[in-house]
Order: sequence, then structure tokens, then C-alpha cells
Amino acid sequence: MNKTRDTDVLIAGAGPTGLVLALWLTRLGVRVRIIDKTAEPGTTSRALAVQARTLEFYSQIGLSDAAVAQGRKTIGVNMWVAGKRAAHAVLGVMGEGLSPFPYALIFPQDEHERLLIERLGEAGIQIERRTELITFKDDGSQVLAELKRPDGSQETCAAAYIAGCDGAHSTVREKLRIGFPGGIYNHLFYVADVEASGATMNGELHVALDSTDFMVVFPLKGEGRARLVGTVRQEAEERHQELSWNDVSPRVLEWISIDVKRVNWFSTYRVHHRVAAHFREGLAFLLGDAAHVHSPVGGQGMNTGIGDAVNLAWKLAAVLQGRAGRALLDSYEPERIAFARRLVATTDRAFTAVTSPGAVARLVRLHLVPLLVAPMISLKTVRHLMFRTVSQTAVNYRGSSLSEGRAGKIHGGDRLPWVQSEATGVDNFAPLASLSWQVHVYGDAAPGVRSACEDHHLPLHVFPWGPAAGRTGLRRNAVYLVRPDGYVAVADDGTSAAAVSSYLKARQISLLS
Repeated sequence: MNKTRDTDVLIAGAGPTGLVLALWLTRLGVRVRIIDKTAEPGTTSRALAVQARTLEFYSQIGLSDAAVAQGRKTIGVNMWVAGKRAAHAVLGVMGEGLSPFPYALIFPQDEHERLLIERLGEAGIQIERRTELITFKDDGSQVLAELKRPDGSQETCAAAYIAGCDGAHSTVREKLRIGFPGGIYNHLFYVADVEASGATMNGELHVALDSTDFMVVFPLKGEGRARLVGTVRQEAEERHQELSWNDVSPRVLEWISIDVKRVNWFSTYRVHHRVAAHFREGLAFLLGDAAHVHSPVGGQGMNTGIGDAVNLAWKLAAVLQGRAGRALLDSYEPERIAFARRLVATTDRAFTAVTSPGAVARLVRLHLVPLLVAPMISLKTVRHLMFRTVSQTAVNYRGSSLSEGRAGKIHGGDRLPWVQSEATGVDNFAPLASLSWQVHVYGDAAPGVRSACEDHHLPLHVFPWGPAAGRTGLRRNAVYLVRPDGYVAVADDGTSAAAVSSYLKARQISLLS
């Protein structure tokens, strides 16, 4: 670590992505400096859903309990089509046995950010507000960033790396001249924080589709509070800057029985779908909305940015602390850009299906959805697939240069399956709080495995074999090398641990700095 630099990592942008990156890096012993040109955190937001995979990451740094306590668990989801409820699913059942968090958490971004800021403050890190990144230069050995202070003066900050978490209009991306291809959807959308009553104000999520309208009801913490997201009436779209709650179509509100008593705030926006051409250039990285923006379908945006932050944090820490060569950082872009591209493509298709005015789209929405969704959700395999997809627990890095092997149904690059022993209550995610490389064995660890772990200073966790482990696809007595972010690096059927040793050697990864 170079003590002569001002900081190890300069983080531009103090939204959820930048804040989580700062928290993880700080926990890993990396010096950070986080700046934001705004005077204070946002007081309104469109991002609401915190998915199970994000809560698993938060559990690793002791943050999940506070997030769950401050948010609202969404146990049920309903789909309404043309005035009738077409399907209902219990999210807790959909995710049962797949994650310690078998639900989606509704936790508005402004409240979410306050929690992250509070935890950063407890770690001694303060956000430098009204501090703007003007430009930066990468000389190959460090980044020299020009910053504008609140008083208008300028300073130069020397950092080993710079992380662009500065949103869709990213200065970091602009200075790197990285393209941001994509487009804008035709529809104008609104978001409103309301106080309301009615049958659908029951603490569950409601998605309503009609021939021309689309609306989602997100339950907020507190009695009678909800966030509504939907389409503005087409005839009102031309008055984008002047629109108010009165321009919202009342039809859907009436047939799903919501009586809005008060609108606390209201805003309109257009939805973009874009992915940056690259997520890295030299010593600079793009994360979150600076790297990808997409439709709000499925509540994926904020969670994807947080996933970027976790993926990059442990890699930066390993390189900065001399436990891995710089080549480790080459894996960030391919791992995250592949997921971002898939996500934009799938949410684009889903978003088009629920908002398109075309005859085929209307046929799908109004007739095929009611016919197919309810019977499909009744199937356990479909419910699990839906949960894994939306919760981001199905995200994998199988094609990564950091992923090797297969044991049972688990491939290198898969998220480590969650196992909680019925007999002992032992949770295999608990050791992930160390944020370190580790080896997991479910059953019995061979002597060769134990000695290899000792040689490499690798923590070895041996869990009792049982039905719960078998159901996840893990193989008895197999060796799983787990990365600091909870993904399997090596899955090996053998018992000599040769695969683990050769893996670490080939990638110059050391557990000692």
C-alpha cells in the first residue's frame, strides 16, 4: 500500500453503489475517499426493492439486520389484468430454502442511503459533499484527480484507483470517452409516494396491467403508505414539465380499489436502457448507473450496482494489499458486463411486453397472462426459478477466468448455495463474514485437503452432510474454494486439494500480504 498517496481508492458518487463500495473497502482495510457534488443525500427516490442477494452481501458486513428492520418485507405479490386478479404468489414460499432472505425488501433508496451513510460514519468515513470531480489523469501508476471544493477552490487528489459511481451522466465515463449505447422508451412514467386505503393496501406487491395502462403498488413501512409507479396518460405526455397527480389515469386506481388520500410527492421520468461499452479503462472503473441503466421491471437496478461494488471491492483490496497481481482486476469487467447486458435485454423484453400499445402485446397482456401465470406459479420449480431470477441469487460467473471445475451440480462461478442444517442449525453463510477466501467441505475433509489449507493459510469449514446440502446440488466430501464475495471459485470432486493449490498458484493469489 502506498502511504504517500492521498487515498487508495477515490470514489466519485455517494449513491448506494458508491456507499457500498466504500463500506466493503473499509471493512477490508482499504483507504477510501468518497465525494459527491450534491449538498445532501436525496430525499425522494424511485429505487425501492432490495433483493435477497443484496441482503446476503449485507449480511457479510453485518448490515442485513438493520436493513430488514427498517424496510418492509414483501411476502406476497399479485398480478391484476383488466380489473381482475390473475395470480397471487407468496414470496416467502417461492424463496424457501434458497436464501436466508426468501423475500424482497421494500426499502426506499433515500432511507437506504441514510443507513449506509450512518455505517460509513461509524467506520470513520465522511462523504465530502459539494465536492466535484472535474477531470483526472491515469499515468499508469496512479490516478491524479482534479477536484472542486465547496468553496470553489481546486485540489489534486492522488489515488491508486478511481471508481465512477456517479450515475447515468457520469463524469468518469465521459472523461474516459466510453460509449453508452442504448435508447429511451416512448412512455412517460410517474412515481408517487401516497397515503391511501383500500383492499390492495394490504402490505403486498400489486402489478396491474391494462390495454393502455401499467401500474405497480409497492407497500411502504407504516400504515396506509405506498409507492405507486405507472404510466402517464398519453394525451398528457406532451406537458411533461407541468404534470401533476391529476394527470394519472384513474381507471386502474379504481379497479384495484386504491383510494388515494394524500400525495406526499410526485415526479415523472422517462426510462432509459443503456450499457457502457466498457466497465474499465486502466486504473478507472465504472459501476452502477454509470455503467448500466435499464427499466424498473423486477427492481434490479440498484441491486445490480451494489453487485458491481461487491465484485470490485475484494479484488481491489487483494491487489492493493499485495495478495494478488493486477491481473485479478481484469475479471471485473467480463463478470459484470455480461450480467448487465443480459439484464438489459431481459428487462427490455419484459418492459416492452407490459407497455407496448401493439395488438400482439395487448393479446399477451390481457389474455395469455391471465391464462398462463396462475397455473405456472402453482409449480414449485417455476416459483423457485422466478425467485432465483428476480432475487439475483441465480447470477453466476461460470464463464469467468476465475471459475474452474464442477462438483455435483455446482460449477465454478456459481453463488455458494445456502445450507442450514436441520439438525444443528449451522448456517454455511456465517463464515462468509470474514470476507476472505475459504474452503468448504460438506461431509468429511480428507487429510490432503486439511494440509493444503494449512499450507495456504486457507480457512477450512467442514459442515455435516445432510438432506439440506444434498438438495442444493452440492456433492458430499467435494472441495469448494469460495471467493470473498461468496461465489465458488473452484468446485472439485477430488480429495487431494491439488485443484485448489494449482488455482491459487496460477493466479498469484496469496492469503498473506
